[in-house]
Amino acid sequence: MSATWPSSAQDPLATIVARIAQAGPGADARFAQALLTETWAQDRAFLAGIAAYRRHPYRRAMEEPTARWREGTTTLLDYAPDSDGPLILVVPSLINRATILDLMPGKSLMRYLAAQGLRPLLLDWDTPGEMERRFTLTDYIAGRLERALLSIRRPVILVGYCMGGLLTLAAALRRPDLVRGLALLATPWDFHAEDADRARSLTGLLPVIETAMSVTGTLATDLLQMLFACLDPFDTPHKYRGFARLDQQGAPARLFVAIEDWLNDGVPLAAPVARTCLGEWYGQNTTARGLWTVAGAVVDPAAVTQPTFIAIPNRDRIVPPGSARPLADLIPRATLHQPAAGHVGMAAGSRAERELWRPLRDWCRSIEG
Repeated sequence: MSATWPSSAQDPLATIVARIAQAGPGADARFAQALLTETWAQDRAFLAGIAAYRRHPYRRAMEEPTARWREGTTTLLDYAPDSDGPLILVVPSLINRATILDLMPGKSLMRYLAAQGLRPLLLDWDTPGEMERRFTLTDYIAGRLERALLSIRRPVILVGYCMGGLLTLAAALRRPDLVRGLALLATPWDFHAEDADRARSLTGLLPVIETAMSVTGTLATDLLQMLFACLDPFDTPHKYRGFARLDQQGAPARLFVAIEDWLNDGVPLAAPVARTCLGEWYGQNTTARGLWTVAGAVVDPAAVTQPTFIAIPNRDRIVPPGSARPLADLIPRATLHQPAAGHVGMAAGSRAERELWRPLRDWCRSIEG
């Protein structure tokens, strides 16, 4: 993952600095005054956006789907229990809640697929319980995910979003008999592709957070959010300033609140999984180097035999395109799709249906014959 210093189009302060830098002698005092003035103005806009978000009346209210299977804190949700359409199992990340894939009326990938005649199932990991806090990735993939697949009793199209894509990739390699097709949505692979030093720096945080993880058995949500904020420290102020300018009764404002509520309602990560993610994936880039193993077997994309759909959003700042693209090169039967969207926008944004939902639907139909 990588973060980009804001351009002048993103941050007015950058424009001010550029202009004053060209002003020649005597610019220092003007720079200081302009900096203070613009910072104060932006801070007021930032605080206004936070206040508007806190008082916004939108609250998520969605009819709960049918629970088909449960184990521990994990639930398999069925969005079309009476359908005989193609079975699709969608697997989200372990870090954020599964609701990003069923966000709000009109912005739900799961309900869209159900309305199109498919039978989508969603694996909701939920907050790790006493058992899950000891889970490794092998426990999640070769254990929990594999047993969820077995409970369905016939092969499915397996769809993974973000980190969920890595889980589904490993599961498809372990149990090809249970997987008809594989879709990887914004899935990282080469963690050093665009900023290796920054990726390695996350490993340096492990000693700092080990004390907290030893107490709770998890990497807490607040710490996770801090790590994501470090990827782009200018993003939060920028987006809240923009929110303050929206019509607070309009659909864009409601969508903003729904996404922010989802982001702020994260789940902790089991400590053994956090150590693998930060120490091995980010620190050592074990995935791209062919060193990541699940249940003792190397996870090798080149060994995938199923038809595969790979979506790489071209404005993704969470999983940069350079990190995800190697999967499209390594997997033999891969269909590459490049949505004009960001990481979250591709899944639930205002253009999600056009950029991802329809192409994914069409691909699922095509492999079912």
